[in-house]
Amino acid sequence: MSNTRIQKVNEELKREIGSIISLKLNHSALKKGMISVTKVNTSPDLKYARVYVSMLQVANPKEALKALKKSSGFIRTEIAQKVNLKYTPELVFEFDESIEYGNRIDNILKEITKEIKKGEE
Repeated sequence: MSNTRIQKVNEELKREIGSIISLKLNHSALKKGMISVTKVNTSPDLKYARVYVSMLQVANPKEALKALKKSSGFIRTEIAQKVNLKYTPELVFEFDESIEYGNRIDNILKEITKEIKKGEE
């Protein structure tokens, strides 16, 4: 399967999974805070899709990730109805720490900038 097709499938899955999580899942761990799908990597045979999610202001991210994994069958069924694919991939949810990592780097850079300004005074 061509790389362009896989990229299109990944983007479509990302959009649909994000929509399903925000609109159709009623688990209490998923309602508090913001959960967004940052990336989807689908295998070339479309059998598996690794779904990366970031969570902001979520009280218990591990519990939320557990709820997503538990809801993967429901999400997969919803995708099968909305996205026209020969196979609906099995979803594997993983936590994406890139946003938190970026925030930590940003905070470190702000601290360094403050120290430099103090040193110049």
